[in-house]
Order: sequence, then structure tokens, then C-alpha cells
Amino acid sequence: MAINYVWDTNIAIYYLQRLFPKTAEEFMDSVLLESNPAISAITEIELLCWKTASKKDIAILKDFIADSVVFELEQNIKEKTVEIRKQYAIKLPDAIIAATAMVNDLTLISRNFKDFDKIKGLKWSNPFEI
Repeated sequence: MAINYVWDTNIAIYYLQRLFPKTAEEFMDSVLLESNPAISAITEIELLCWKTASKKDIAILKDFIADSVVFELEQNIKEKTVEIRKQYAIKLPDAIIAATAMVNDLTLISRNFKDFDKIKGLKWSNPFEI
């Protein structure tokens, strides 16, 4: 199956906790029909650092990560992250996630329009606005 999207951390949490409104859930179902889940190494770390996660939550997170393609911090992603950070006022984890999507020519799925909307050249989609 193809990889067409990179999931932001917030989207993975909404998905795993089943917190999407109906239209967003339908969008995510269509995403999963055409594309394997893919996340940045930063999303993997952020998910596993979730402070209020129960043991059951951690097991679900680990299963999700195991079923996902995880993009590691390779040199080209680091270089793109530096470009993004120099050009935009954005937190380092978000810059890495955006760079991961851009370097791999993928669409980022996120609810974080405040930061990602301003990055020129980043393809992204907010399932809550579909």
C-alpha cells in the first residue's frame, strides 16, 4: 500500500481515542483505505511520552507505531527542518514533522493550522475542516 500522508501527533491521538467528529472520521477512513499510516520519529516520541496514558493506552500506542511507517531523522529532514525554523516561528517538533512531510512529498494531516498553514510548500489537511 502507498504512503500518501504523514500524521501529526494530535491526529494519531484523536484517531486512537476515537475523538473525531463524523466527517473527520470518514476522511481518516478514506486515508487508511489508500495509505498506510506514517509518522515522524518525533510523533513516535511524543506519543510514547504521553503522561496520562494508561498501560492499555501504551500498548495501543505501541501497536499503532508498529503498524505505521516511521520516518527517522535523516540528514535531508534535518536540513529541511533548519530551513523551516529559520524562516518561520515554529516549535522544533512541528518543524521536524513538517520537514518530514515536505522531504517525502507527502500531505501532513494535522489540526495545527496555526503553525502549518504559514509554511509555503507544505501540503497539509485538517480533517476537522472537511
